[in-house]
Amino acid sequence: MSYAIIGFGKIGQALAKAFARNGIEVSIATTRDPASFASDAAAIGSTVIPKTMAEAVKADILFLAVRFESHQEVAKALPNWQGKIVVDVTNAYGVSPEELGGQPSSRFIAQGFRGGRLVKGFNHLVAATLAQDPAVHGGRRVVFLASDDDSAAAEIGALAEKLGFAPIKLGGLSEGGLLVQARGNSWGQLIFKDLVKFD
Repeated sequence: MSYAIIGFGKIGQALAKAFARNGIEVSIATTRDPASFASDAAAIGSTVIPKTMAEAVKADILFLAVRFESHQEVAKALPNWQGKIVVDVTNAYGVSPEELGGQPSSRFIAQGFRGGRLVKGFNHLVAATLAQDPAVHGGRRVVFLASDDDSAAAEIGALAEKLGFAPIKLGGLSEGGLLVQARGNSWGQLIFKDLVKFD
């Protein structure tokens, strides 16, 4: 299984740290030349590999960690996303429900990634918290996942566990997804809730 993070802002770097902490190789890409962020990637760890967008989208699982309005640009990188899982880490704060056609933001994004299997996740924590070791006081930091594809959610749940998090599945994008999305000038009820699960 191969992994890529598209976007290398604060959230992209926080995700890269989770992979590096666990010695799991992950590609990172932006619209910029990989050389422009190679030193930042190297500072995080040797398993964080800068690549071009065209190379990174070959991965099996991609984390979409770009600004909401940039997702369409990423979606154009492939004509078909068949067989790939796209983890939507974006937040559509400031994007009106009308612009989204009244849909949950993740369902709107899914339309661009034709053939892909979309999971909403890893977006409810601020970057500084997401970047920390998820082992907290003998428990594990919670990440919420929502998807209309149960098997894709299960795969991302297994990856979240490997990264040290405690995944909690919230159901489909139109139900659980609403709890972890931003739309217009409102935030879902679980956004910014930093929870720890004790096994």
